[in-house]
Amino acid sequence: MLIEKSRAGQFLLAEANGTLSRERIVIAEGQGVLPVGQVLGKITASGKFGKYSNADTETGLGSAVAILYDEVDATDADAPGVGVFRHAEVKEAELTGLDAAGKADLVPVDIIFR
Repeated sequence: MLIEKSRAGQFLLAEANGTLSRERIVIAEGQGVLPVGQVLGKITASGKFGKYSNADTETGLGSAVAILYDEVDATDADAPGVGVFRHAEVKEAELTGLDAAGKADLVPVDIIFR
């Protein structure tokens, strides 16, 4: 049996032309290995990104701002990544960490959930 690894962007059904939907980002050290499709928040103090958690009211990670395009390992150091920030149609079932509040955060930037 062959187990296929997750592919970059596998959660995307459609996105805007060129690089309009995506931006290069930095995932903060200590976030661990983040999977393709991880919902992200932005750390207010550093401008870096991490796992979205609606319960986090201290760091800025309590607001969903993007979806991680490819797996990133930020266990021991900051790591570069790519986030989908706007104008995209996504497979909701393939997203990690999404809840109703996170979904509401992403709807105004034209993230459409299917």
